[in-house]
Amino acid sequence: MKKFVYLFSEGDASMRELLGGKGANLAEMTKLGLPVPQGFTISTEACTQYYDDGRKINDDIMNEIMTFVAKMEEINGKKFGDLKNPLLVSVRSGARASMPGMMDTILNLGLNDEVVAAMIAGNPDPKFERFVYDSYRRFIQMFSDVVMEVGKKYFEQLIDKMKEEKGVKFDIELTAADLKELATQFKAEYKKQLGEDFPSDPVAQLKLAIEAVFRSWDNPRANVYRRDNDIPYSWGTAVNVMPMVFGNLNNESGTGVAFTRDPATGENKLMGEFLINAQGEDVVAGVRTPMPIAQMEKEFPEAYAEFIKVCETLENHYHDMQDMEFTVENKKLYMLQCRNGKRTAPAALKIACDLVDEGHKTPEEAVAMIDPRNLDTLLHPQFDAAALKAAKPLGKGLGASPGAACGKCVFTAEDAEAWAARGEKVVLVRLETSPEDITGMKSSQGILTVRGGMTSHAAVVARGMGTCCVSGCGDIVMDEENKKFTLAGVTFTEGSEISIDGTTGNIYAGLIPTVDAQIAGEFGRVMAWADQFRNLKVRTNADTPHDAKKARELGAEGIGLCRTEHMFFDPDRIAAFREMICSDTEEEREVALDKILPYQQSDFKALYEALEGCPVTIRFLDPPLHEFVPTEEADIEKLAKAKNKTVEEVKAICASLHEFNPMMGHRGCRLTVTYPSIAKMQTKAVIRAAIEVKKAHPDWLNEPEIMIPLVCELKELKYVKQTVVETADAEIAAAGVELKYHVGTMIEIPRACLTADEIAKEAAFFCFGTNDLTQMTFGFSRDDAGKFLGAYYDTKILENDPFAKLDQNGVGKLMKMAIDLGKPVNADLHVGICGEHGGDPSSVEFCHNIGLDYVSCSPFRVPIARLAAAQAAIKNPRK
Repeated sequence: MKKFVYLFSEGDASMRELLGGKGANLAEMTKLGLPVPQGFTISTEACTQYYDDGRKINDDIMNEIMTFVAKMEEINGKKFGDLKNPLLVSVRSGARASMPGMMDTILNLGLNDEVVAAMIAGNPDPKFERFVYDSYRRFIQMFSDVVMEVGKKYFEQLIDKMKEEKGVKFDIELTAADLKELATQFKAEYKKQLGEDFPSDPVAQLKLAIEAVFRSWDNPRANVYRRDNDIPYSWGTAVNVMPMVFGNLNNESGTGVAFTRDPATGENKLMGEFLINAQGEDVVAGVRTPMPIAQMEKEFPEAYAEFIKVCETLENHYHDMQDMEFTVENKKLYMLQCRNGKRTAPAALKIACDLVDEGHKTPEEAVAMIDPRNLDTLLHPQFDAAALKAAKPLGKGLGASPGAACGKCVFTAEDAEAWAARGEKVVLVRLETSPEDITGMKSSQGILTVRGGMTSHAAVVARGMGTCCVSGCGDIVMDEENKKFTLAGVTFTEGSEISIDGTTGNIYAGLIPTVDAQIAGEFGRVMAWADQFRNLKVRTNADTPHDAKKARELGAEGIGLCRTEHMFFDPDRIAAFREMICSDTEEEREVALDKILPYQQSDFKALYEALEGCPVTIRFLDPPLHEFVPTEEADIEKLAKAKNKTVEEVKAICASLHEFNPMMGHRGCRLTVTYPSIAKMQTKAVIRAAIEVKKAHPDWLNEPEIMIPLVCELKELKYVKQTVVETADAEIAAAGVELKYHVGTMIEIPRACLTADEIAKEAAFFCFGTNDLTQMTFGFSRDDAGKFLGAYYDTKILENDPFAKLDQNGVGKLMKMAIDLGKPVNADLHVGICGEHGGDPSSVEFCHNIGLDYVSCSPFRVPIARLAAAQAAIKNPRK
């Protein structure tokens, strides 16, 4: 029979796919002889089975779980539900990939009224009685929230009411009698919400809790996190069941979270937080703001000394920065989890370089361990130094995730989403964040919380997303109900402007100006390694010299896509272009276009100069003409006057250009077939600019690449290419110079992929326009798909947005087919990609694997593509 359950002593770190990250690491720590409470892991295959069986745990798996419960009882010398020596357990999720705060945990499972009474009877110490009731009320609260989906808020309101009645500030000040009363109130609330009694049978509690963890794999926040982090739904999660150790037993006990290096800066020093007389959820949920780990040395010197040894063992074993959860019970240390820690981009680069210098990693391994998407944040703006100096901070929290954020205050995740959708920049202000807030956190420039430390949910998730976060600003007086707070005598309401600094933790009223980030040091070192290992060239999509310069600074090796239409919207040029549209003859059109020619020429010249001889690919006009026609009355009158037409005639021309499906309409190379003068003008501009630059810089290799968009038939490309070549050759001959240029095509229609062997005879290069190719392959309109894709994610028909992450199965097959058909026909054919996918790491890896020559992406994604290309080459070297 298939095995679904494993003792910690039966696994190791290599079994991650089966045991999940947490289970595999608990097994590995057990193997290393570290103090881990001994339990078992229910495998990810059991999760898949649970979904296959219609969201039920089948009898065979449940029986196997109960066999392992018996083994766990034997190892620990305690029994489930026993009144003399009860075993209490925690039930935690653990997927293959770390998903902090996305799935559910239940602590203190196995308690009921009888077990509670028996435990207290066996230990007369009043402090022990308080501990038992504290554990019981926590269990009822977590079980109700996580397993039965009764909202946390009902219980939090009861706790707050009790604290108010007793005149205390912290949960820890409530007495045993208060907590006993709370447990009774909690059970009554449970019955009120669900219409049934709180389950008292520990086995029933366990089964419900395991089902809840499996179910949480499919909760909305986990689904959003998975989509953002490329984690397949099919992986499933494992469940870890382990005996409880109690950090809330007494003042000789406590709980903590620590990192072997600083996850915000990468500095090689232990960083973490510790709470005396608390359970792990208190540190992570940020209910009480904890003390730094160094203070643990004063409180529990023996446990601290052992913990330092454990940190060393783990880091030397995994050769990476570790994120660990631990508990001290009666001064004895227990390890509850370890994993490679989430870190900010600057920390990731520093740690990678340090690990190479310390002999833990080779440069290849260092390059392979950095998440390319993380680099995005390095390039994010920082506050302007002079403005920052002049500003006075109102208060200070913990700088939990670096960066600069300014915007308007909002108080709920829903408001953050709604305001951001209207184009407002917002800062999400919360007492503490919970995993439900993830979509609101994504929509915000920054996150500010009143409670919680450097390891709270807000801090960990913000660091992962690269969003600025300041946590644990206890000076804030918060009024969430009325959406306002006060800090240092200043009241902020919804829409008030605020600035927060995620590096220092400072909070300012008003908006402080930001500047582009400076990159140096470790960034340059890691990128130099990446450039050594990669095969793919990385170009950029840029239409202006400013973007081109920025991309060059970030390592771009050319322009893979210059969209010429963006240059037409300048007020001086649009007027001439509209005259061209309203012309009746080809001659009239040429007169109008001649007005635009000098502008286009100077645009291209500036781009060539910014690129200093690196390749520049210029795409000829692509959008349908109706995008350029005037809509305002005044503009229509101006155009009518210029063309000696009536306003009605101009309106009629504009109306005639309207199309039912413009994305598949009169655009791209189809414009050149009907109006050759557009291509002639653009060719003259490209060639004249290149001749000018060649004269000024004879040492540069400047060979313009002209890209014809939307080709789907060889004869079509031949026709347009003929116009281009005749015009270009005439210009070169007239100037009496030698100049090489290349004419290629954008591959963005499925038919072009299917007939690539024919098209390759006439094309110097192929460039995949994967935005349009995705649109045409799926038959999804890019502008409308957002309306129904949500339902496709919910029903698991699609797991990712195909416009953000290349569909390797369909669109990818077409790309591979185009290369396999085109290259044998034309040995010199070079192939690239210039859709948005060019900067997505998993898509870059695919492009490496199918043999592309380059990827092209927006300027700020260039470093991401360089790193992703290196990782692809390390993982799958080209023959």
